[in-house]
Amino acid sequence: MIDILAHVSAWENEALTHLPHILEGKRPPKYSDLYGGIDAFNALKVQESRALSPVEVLARVEATHRHLLDYLLTAPEAQLATETRFRRRIRLDTYSHYPLHPQAILEWRANQGY
Repeated sequence: MIDILAHVSAWENEALTHLPHILEGKRPPKYSDLYGGIDAFNALKVQESRALSPVEVLARVEATHRHLLDYLLTAPEAQLATETRFRRRIRLDTYSHYPLHPQAILEWRANQGY
């Protein structure tokens, strides 16, 4: 489960990294160019998170999520009101991404006796 939380947090961090660039009219780099694809990016982020303790991962998850929420509170209303590149990035990196992972969390919980 820690891997899943770290994965979701990594994507929230990607939103934080690239949303300001989108507001500046820039395009984020392609994951295929930087990492060899999204799967390679995901594997790298899981590997990086495994160097941390579960407590450190959870602290990072909470801090990243709070930072993202704080950032979004300052976002220009026009970027959120309609389907903009900005809003699309938020959707892809956050709320449309979250539903992809509950089954893995439920399976982990069942294996832990919860």
